[in-house]
Amino acid sequence: MIWTAIRRHCLVVPLALLALACGGGDPLSGEAETLPSAATSPQAPTVPPAPADLDLALALGLASFEGAKPLPARMEFLVREGGEWNVFAVSDEGSDVFHKVMAYDDEGTPSLLTVAGAPVGEKARVKLWTPAGGGLESETLWEADFGGKRSRMRDVEVADLFGDGRDTLAVATHDQGVVATLHPDGAGGFEVTELDRMPSTFVHEIEIGDVNGDGTLEVYATPSEPNKLDGSEQSGQVVRYIPKDGEGRVVVADLGNRHAKEIFVDDVDGDGSEELYVVVEGKLKKGSKTQLEEGIEIRRYEAGTDPKAGAVVARIDDRLCRFVTVGDVDGDGKKEMVIAAFSSGVWLARPGADPNAEWSVTSIDRNSGGFEHAALLTDLDGDGLDELYVASDKHKEVRRYVWDGSELVRETIYARTDGRAVFTWNIMPVPVALVPRTSP
Repeated sequence: MIWTAIRRHCLVVPLALLALACGGGDPLSGEAETLPSAATSPQAPTVPPAPADLDLALALGLASFEGAKPLPARMEFLVREGGEWNVFAVSDEGSDVFHKVMAYDDEGTPSLLTVAGAPVGEKARVKLWTPAGGGLESETLWEADFGGKRSRMRDVEVADLFGDGRDTLAVATHDQGVVATLHPDGAGGFEVTELDRMPSTFVHEIEIGDVNGDGTLEVYATPSEPNKLDGSEQSGQVVRYIPKDGEGRVVVADLGNRHAKEIFVDDVDGDGSEELYVVVEGKLKKGSKTQLEEGIEIRRYEAGTDPKAGAVVARIDDRLCRFVTVGDVDGDGKKEMVIAAFSSGVWLARPGADPNAEWSVTSIDRNSGGFEHAALLTDLDGDGLDELYVASDKHKEVRRYVWDGSELVRETIYARTDGRAVFTWNIMPVPVALVPRTSP
C-alpha cells in the first residue's frame, strides 16, 4: 500500500543560495512588475480546528542554508497530537537537499522513501528509511554520479508499473536527463533500469497515470534545458514512457521555447478518463528580468491530443509555478485544482461544463509565496473534505487552509524561528508510526 498525494521565490534569499539549491538556479529577481501586489487575505474569525490527534503526519523535504553554506539535507515532520502541532526532524550528512519524502510500503514493510541531491562531485541517492530506536535507519537503493556538474535525484512516483503487484519507483534526475525505474527484484533489492538519458538536461517531475485508458500505466516526465538565472528562454517538453510495453520516449507536449517543471495526471473533470495537465512557466519580455510577456498557463491534454495543441484551461499572471494539487475542498464530490504560484499566491481552479474551456480561477491567498511553494490537498482528518497545506517559504511558515462553508480560511501551524534560509521541496502525508521522535 502507498500513501500518496500529489504534490514551489523566497524573496529574502540571496541569489547565490538559489544557485546552490537548484544546480544552476531559476530566475529570482523579485516580483514581476506586471504581477498583482501581495495583499493579506481576509481571515475568518475562526478556522475549523483539526482533531486533537491525527494518525497521519506531514513530511517535508528541505534544503536549508547558513549564509551561503548549504546544510545537510533535512526532512521535517509535523505531527498533530494533544491538540498541538509538534515538529520532529532528521538530517542526512551525505546529501544537501531532500527533493521528496514520502511513505512507501511494498509487501507489508512500511518505510519512508527519499530522493536527494548531492554536493558537487558526489553521488545522489534514493533511500528507504525505517524506524529504529526512536530515529530512522537508512538503506540506499540507488546511488549515482551522472557525470555532469551536479547529480540530483529530483522526483519519484510509485506504482505497479509492470502489473506484477510490486510497487516500482519511477525517478527523475538531473543534470544528465536520466529517467529510471527501480523495480523490486524479489530478493530484497531493486533492479535499476535507465529509460532515458539526455545530456545537459534537467528532469524535474514525474507523473504516473493511464491517460489512454488501456489499463497499462504510463510514466510522464519534464525534460528541459538547464535552469537559467538571466531570464532568457528555457525550452522543454513533456515526454511519456510505458515500461511494461518497453515503449521509450514519446513527446506528448511540445512547448517550443517554453518549459514546464510541474505536471499532473488525474481525472480532474470526473468524466472517467485521466488527463495530463502541464504547467507552462511564464515568459519574460526580451531584455527584461521583471516584466512578463506571457504568464503561467495550465494546459490540458487528453489521449491523442496533438503535442502542440493542449487546451489552456487556466492562466496566472506570474513567472513560475512548481506545484499544483488536486482534491475536493468543499465536499461536493467534485475535484478542484490548487495552483501555488511563485509571487502571486495560491489559486483555486474549477472546471466547468466544458473541461477544455477556461476554468474559473479565484484567489485563495495572495500573501503566500516561495521558490517551490510546496502545496498539498489531503484529508488528514478523514472528514471527507481535503484540507490545503502550503509551505510559504517567503514567510517561513507552513499553513493549513480549511473550507468554512464558503471559502478556504487559513491558520499557521508551523513558524520557523531559527533564521536559516529554507527551500521546502515537497509536502506529503505519512503514517505517524513512521515519524522519528528526534528533536528539530
